[in-house]
Amino acid sequence: MAKTALVVGASGIVGSATAALLVSKGWTVYGLARRPVVQAGVLPVEADLLDAPGTAQALKTIHPDAVFITTWLRQDSEAENIRVNATMVRNLLDGLPSPATPRHVALVTGLKHYLGPFEAYGKGALPQTPFREDQERLDIENFYYAQEDELFAAAARDGFTWSVHRPHTVIGKAVGNAMNMGTTLAAYATLCRETGRPFYFPGSATQWRSLTDMTDAGQLASHLLWAVETPAAHNEAFNVVNGDVFRWQWMWGRIARWFGLEPAPFDGTMRPLEEQMKDDADIWRNIAVREGLAEPDLGRLASPWHSDADLGRPIEVVTDMSKSRSLGFTDYQATDAAFFALFERLRKDRLIP
Repeated sequence: MAKTALVVGASGIVGSATAALLVSKGWTVYGLARRPVVQAGVLPVEADLLDAPGTAQALKTIHPDAVFITTWLRQDSEAENIRVNATMVRNLLDGLPSPATPRHVALVTGLKHYLGPFEAYGKGALPQTPFREDQERLDIENFYYAQEDELFAAAARDGFTWSVHRPHTVIGKAVGNAMNMGTTLAAYATLCRETGRPFYFPGSATQWRSLTDMTDAGQLASHLLWAVETPAAHNEAFNVVNGDVFRWQWMWGRIARWFGLEPAPFDGTMRPLEEQMKDDADIWRNIAVREGLAEPDLGRLASPWHSDADLGRPIEVVTDMSKSRSLGFTDYQATDAAFFALFERLRKDRLIP
């Protein structure tokens, strides 16, 4: 029988990939966003999750078998991140009609579960890598924990099953997304090629030489669907990454050469993208006009602050996938191939020249 899904944050990197996968599998898919975009096979639902009555009104005729929460709103402090993002999860789950059939709710968070929130990111006493799901929460307030607690409370009240998914940095396409390393690096490489500037690795020496991993949006979408359809995965939290590991000192050259560049030698100096790209908006607009690109606003493509946070970490970040593997999730995605596929898609969609 056909199933119905509600993808919350359907216009984002994770939400759009999840919606596309579900459509391809024959699901009826509703895509909720504050400003829905046209997506093939997706029924748009416009709602602001901070508006509880409006959310309930938007959802009153939707009876999903599965709900995928793939959205959050960045605030100026962690206290506000907690208040706003916990409220969004609570209003969503309170606003859903009572289920006519068993329901599963999947929540996407991330490795800040182990690394701490933006205000204390990668600092203090952190768990040993590789990160594992059974490690205790950090002794610090974190909006991911608040989102989880709203999920757990609603599940206990309403009787649905749940899963929590913790990806590392996600590679995928979305315009106007707050955390978008792949497109940020594509824009940075394009600007370096345009201006003749060196293609510097912007991060720390630790990130340059240490092992790390990432999560392709398609890999995450497959993991979300797997958890819905696998009873043994219900009421569990999972890490989810591509399955390979790499060092940026290898990956940086791979990315550079895709854009026809030679990587600048890395001398250990941090050169944050936020500083390097702060005056590039007009240059990008000129490139967009000349090349007929679809998005002339660099701010809607690049999120240098987020890429700087990930690439500037002073610690190794490697994620353990044993829990998912032991329960049957065996999908794999090479990370360099994920970057190259994204760059091809950005070029095809006229987002980069």
